[in-house]
Amino acid sequence: MNQQQDTDKAEEGATALIALDWGTSSLRCYRFDAAGKVLEQRSHPWGIMNLPAAEDADQPDCSGQHAGFRRALHKACADWIAAAPEAPLIAAGMVGSKQGWCEAPYLTVPLAPDRIGRKLTRVETGIGGPLYIVPGLLQVSTLPNVMRGEETQVIGALAQWPEKEVLIGLPGTHSKWVRVSNGRIAHFDTFMTGEVYGALCAHTILGRTMQRDPSQASDEAAFVRGARVAQTADGNAGVLSTIFSSRTLGLTGELLPTAQADYLSGLLIGHEIAALKQLLATAHDFSPQRLALIGDAALCKRYRLALDLYGVGPVTLAQQATEHGLWKLARHAGLVA
Repeated sequence: MNQQQDTDKAEEGATALIALDWGTSSLRCYRFDAAGKVLEQRSHPWGIMNLPAAEDADQPDCSGQHAGFRRALHKACADWIAAAPEAPLIAAGMVGSKQGWCEAPYLTVPLAPDRIGRKLTRVETGIGGPLYIVPGLLQVSTLPNVMRGEETQVIGALAQWPEKEVLIGLPGTHSKWVRVSNGRIAHFDTFMTGEVYGALCAHTILGRTMQRDPSQASDEAAFVRGARVAQTADGNAGVLSTIFSSRTLGLTGELLPTAQADYLSGLLIGHEIAALKQLLATAHDFSPQRLALIGDAALCKRYRLALDLYGVGPVTLAQQATEHGLWKLARHAGLVA
């Protein structure tokens, strides 16, 4: 191996960027090389609402205001930072919220994705170099809408496709449906489907008759039955009425206790997709060339099934959208070549 090959080999493993996906409940860390390849990734439970506690002599620099964030960064990435002190740090997610390390002001839509990378908020970490935080997005309306973290995934997904008109769904606690028109993030809708499902199961009478066996696979038939409700005449009564059927079908013996949670999941997701379909029908200036989903594989599978039931699709699954998005934003910001 000659000297040039030795240099190239060394550069392949060199850290060019340290990127963080820092949400409410978790912190995911990525170490990139100069070509945008993820060399290493880590996951920790130190979301902004669960920061690590102080440890006497372990982290002498992690003190003062925002100490918990410094401790989390130190515990997660201190070795990466020490080995590559010149590598820039970028973070997306709730770390930029009012409850985060430093608020990164919202940018209003519509806007071109590359504008987001040019509006990062800089915060001094006290541990190596500064951290650059990605802003969230604000949709100004009679009923305003916001996102923080999903914009990075959207940018990462768009980097993989050539189409100018794309509808991107991000299922989760607060599901987002993002319209990208002429290459610009134009509009998005939020459905609190995941959070409502969790609250109904844990804190209402609907959960009293549910039985769950983690060793058993989900009941797809029950899910489909629930997902179809919004298509029926009974579904016209709306989700606040139809959710009660997850209890009454159990009381009448038509739905087993082990199937009720999957039925309720399908019912809520079905109502979400029915509403989405109506919204798209009124968006006369938007005709997506691609429909994509980003998120947990099992949840995306459920959404894909519901979308098929409502004749919405075909569906593409975006891969590694967060990693692609963080790298793309760092490039837009000029942090990496």
